[in-house]
Amino acid sequence: MELSLESDAEALWQDTLDLLAAQQGLPESVLAMLRNCTPVSMDGGVLRVTTPMRLVLKTVSKNAAAVETCLTQAAFEPMRLEVSFAPAGEASAPTPARSSMSRAEVAAWTAETGDGTAAARVPRSIVEDTWDERRTEEAREEEARRRRARNPLVEDISDATSKLTFERFVRGEENDIAYQAALQVANGMNSTYNPLFIYGKSGLGKTHLLRAIQNYIARNDPSRLCVYRDASSFITDYTEAMRHSERSAASVLRQNYADIDVLIIDDIQKMVGKVGTVGFFFDTFNELIGNGKQIVLAADRTPAQLGLGKDGFDERVTSRLGSGFTTPVQVPSYELKLRLIEAFCERMREDAEREDVPALSGEVPPDAMSYMAELAGTNIRVIEGFCQRCLFAATAAEGRGSSIGREEIEGIAKECWPSTMRSVSIEDVQKAVEKYYDIDHTSLVGNKRHKGLMEARHVAIWLSRELCDRTLADIGKHFGGRSHATIMHSISVIDEARREDKAFYDKIMQIKDSITDNR
Repeated sequence: MELSLESDAEALWQDTLDLLAAQQGLPESVLAMLRNCTPVSMDGGVLRVTTPMRLVLKTVSKNAAAVETCLTQAAFEPMRLEVSFAPAGEASAPTPARSSMSRAEVAAWTAETGDGTAAARVPRSIVEDTWDERRTEEAREEEARRRRARNPLVEDISDATSKLTFERFVRGEENDIAYQAALQVANGMNSTYNPLFIYGKSGLGKTHLLRAIQNYIARNDPSRLCVYRDASSFITDYTEAMRHSERSAASVLRQNYADIDVLIIDDIQKMVGKVGTVGFFFDTFNELIGNGKQIVLAADRTPAQLGLGKDGFDERVTSRLGSGFTTPVQVPSYELKLRLIEAFCERMREDAEREDVPALSGEVPPDAMSYMAELAGTNIRVIEGFCQRCLFAATAAEGRGSSIGREEIEGIAKECWPSTMRSVSIEDVQKAVEKYYDIDHTSLVGNKRHKGLMEARHVAIWLSRELCDRTLADIGKHFGGRSHATIMHSISVIDEARREDKAFYDKIMQIKDSITDNR
């Protein structure tokens, strides 16, 4: 059978991606963006692909030369790449395939024919295959029920947790790659994402994605045993087993963790410094991966950053953590914050109507939501609480015959993201940057010029200008007596980098938040 041009395009694109992964040394994040593209046609030496994400469009276009090199190699003729933006509708989580005809459906079909020989007219192969599939599925589900019953690590999903689904996750360019990867892991589509490692500062939706995987599997594929643990619970599991008077407790715990199909661990940075727990985690990790099981992890920093400092994970652990697919969730832009606020307010009104809570039944006008997005911080959990308070205020205002005003929104925002009486000092900034980059103070303010130190120095100077009420000359004095022009150069370097690189912008915002949150 002759392949269509579209099938040729898909095959060529897949071959190109394989060559890019093997030859070009592109970062995994760029490869993930390339995988996000959809080949649509191949004509006249041009392969055309589309993407629903503007960030992907920009990144792929910047790497077009490397892509075209592999594209030409895969096609055995000169090829050119054209990538375009194609807005996508709301994606829904795929539904696993089901048997085309169950035993009940066969019986119903037979009854509709109206005579005693009807069953004979159903093709025997269909009936036998369908019943075999049904028996196999029932056997898998029964075995899964037995495994769940005997494994204490498996817990019932609470009502609150059950709401953390893929459908309720608010997507944007800042989190869409992580969303797509989590969805593919949940439906078992991509075994190369193992482990899936999602990182980003607190409150950006990592836990939502992890719980969405758990909820999806529980609803759509209950034969897979999926366990969610945060790092604190994992540490407790290990320490209690080691403290137990019966030495078999440790082996039972190992067996329980080994009998999991999908293991999800949140906030693994909390294991740093816990040598025994890390050793147990490493052994569990290797056993599960070796048996083809799926692991999903989340942390507030990358695997490499988890290895920094005297108490950091050793190299064998960090290399295993980063051996699958690593993707960030980044701080929300104004556009994503507005979508979050719209979604939160709408859901709260729906929940209030369903649960008969009149205090949250009002409406927040669109212009008020826009102003809320301008004032909101970057922590999505805090934004959700902010929405609830604004919705309560809007409902009360409706009762008075008016609507929520800007001053009222400002007052609520100040309570959610309070300013402090104490200003940030340059020393505060320097300590935070030194901790993040794992360097000493002398190196930060000195004259060494290798790449890592230069970045840290530029970031510290930029944050000092951003957060401290000091002149550029004062900042220069705190950085080894640097001149006004040198300080301006550092600021311009960071301004350009944060505009061009969203991941870098996320990094400096993480450092900034670590300073302001600890004041």
